[in-house]
Amino acid sequence: MFVLLGSSGQITSQVARLLLAAGHPVRVVGRNADALAPLSGIGARTVIGDPGDAAVLERAFAGATAVYTMTPPCYEEPDMRIAQDRIGSAIADALARTGVPRVVNLSSIGAELPRGTGPIEGLHAQEQRLNAIGGIDLLHLRPGSFMENLLPAAAGIAAEGVLRGMESGDVPMPMVATRDIAAVAARELTLTRDSGHGGVLLLHSPRHVTMREAAAILGAAIGRPDLRYEQSEPAGMKAALRSQGLSANAADQLEALADWLSTSSLDSVSAGPVAVQPTTIEAFAEESFAPAYAHVS
Repeated sequence: MFVLLGSSGQITSQVARLLLAAGHPVRVVGRNADALAPLSGIGARTVIGDPGDAAVLERAFAGATAVYTMTPPCYEEPDMRIAQDRIGSAIADALARTGVPRVVNLSSIGAELPRGTGPIEGLHAQEQRLNAIGGIDLLHLRPGSFMENLLPAAAGIAAEGVLRGMESGDVPMPMVATRDIAAVAARELTLTRDSGHGGVLLLHSPRHVTMREAAAILGAAIGRPDLRYEQSEPAGMKAALRSQGLSANAADQLEALADWLSTSSLDSVSAGPVAVQPTTIEAFAEESFAPAYAHVS
């Protein structure tokens, strides 16, 4: 039995489908039965409950061959870090009590750093919690920025004709498609200690991309070759994030993340073994972004 946290999140749902298609039993944990219905409809078992409740997680982890863990960003919480720590501590406690043999944990580039990375600080803390548990075969996946994080910009591009963000437009950043992360996670869950990775594995696309380059590539895919990137003032971007339901604290954390991505040396991109993934930003633009843009334009 493979147990997956993250409810119907963009990576978890893809991992579940890959495992089910290969004939593996899957149990998915989430708060909302309706959100899990698409996966239960194709054969996944579900556990409905608070992922910050160690008792719920102990029940979910019982008998698991391997567990996929992730700490949600908690964007709507008044204090993201408190919410992340509550869930992360419950995950670690439940794993320690149930003796799960293998764990694949979704982390991020920069998670080796204790501070200065915004919401990634919570993932650093979670790596440390899981590392302290004895007797488990543990792999932290540290992907670059999700290409799918660009999808919400489609509506703004349709309305304004510009791609906006808080990051510098000229700093190459590691990106990766969620489908590639899911494929690696599904593969690693099914491997044993002797055949699978342990420790840390970084996931990048074939090359790092600046936001200006991303704008040009997205523009070419949607028939707007003049699309440009504009680094916006944090105050305006944070106000827009709050209008979308994010807490003020979450908006501040994302500003800190953008500043780190824009100004650090990004030694984090090589802070461990790197597995280069196949999806290019061009393929993402054609296959994922262009349809999203067509839907809102």
